[in-house]
Amino acid sequence: MTMLWTLAATVAAYLIGSVSFAVVVSRVLGLADPRTYGSGNPGATNVLRSGSKLGAILTLLGDALKGWLAVWLVQHYGPALGIGPWGVALAGVAAFLGHLYPVFFGFKGGKGVATAAGVVLAFNPWLALATGVTWLIIAFFFRFASLASLVAAVFAAFYSAFGWGFDERFVALVVIAGFVIHRHQANIRNLLVGKERRIGEKSGDRPRA
Repeated sequence: MTMLWTLAATVAAYLIGSVSFAVVVSRVLGLADPRTYGSGNPGATNVLRSGSKLGAILTLLGDALKGWLAVWLVQHYGPALGIGPWGVALAGVAAFLGHLYPVFFGFKGGKGVATAAGVVLAFNPWLALATGVTWLIIAFFFRFASLASLVAAVFAAFYSAFGWGFDERFVALVVIAGFVIHRHQANIRNLLVGKERRIGEKSGDRPRA
């Protein structure tokens, strides 16, 4: 029975993660579908390209919230159903994958950075703080959001292992980091050839080496 509840929780977490706030917020605010312009990525950064800071903020918060909520629900209600720490970790991965491959939007989702941040926050607030500071440091010195996200994703797993051991959260964060790297392949190529857009740089600006 425990296995069935764990499976149900995993599916529920995936469905929560499948809610694409970039698309939902854009529709509510009357903005263009973020999948039809810019990078085509349904995430806060692309929504910002529509010119709506409010839309970008709401998207960022919504995507992070769903990652946090999916894990929090299993953390608080799972034990009564026999769901243990591995079930919680599985829920985090499922919510993250829901954002990447949303069933409600043709399995075409975003890169998952905000949702991953929400998952990390639910795993451990101190872990989230360390990861967030890492993102800010990289973003401040190098001004590449993609590079900051890649480094933060990898270091989240490192911090988890260093602070709490090689437990189920570490395994979940390694999986998440792997998918973050996979979804940022184009950004990695652009970084290597000096074509990646810096934070605050408009699409018409010439990329700086």
